[in-house]
Amino acid sequence: MASTLEMIFVSSSGNKVTLRVAEPLETLTAQDVKSAMDTIVAKNVFTSNGGDLVAVADARIVSREVTNLDIL
Repeated sequence: MASTLEMIFVSSSGNKVTLRVAEPLETLTAQDVKSAMDTIVAKNVFTSNGGDLVAVADARIVSREVTNLDIL
């Protein structure tokens, strides 16, 4: 099953911005993610069309299962 870490921030224009990381470590904790997100905001690592990332909004791990039907 494929999984993706989604880190959701608020930009300076008030829009939500999502950064995605494919296949995060299974041992990742909420505190690990929060700490990384706080660092991203504090060090102004990324910017977006809506401006700098100014706050942490949310984080989640999304899992997806794909089943091929092998029709060919």
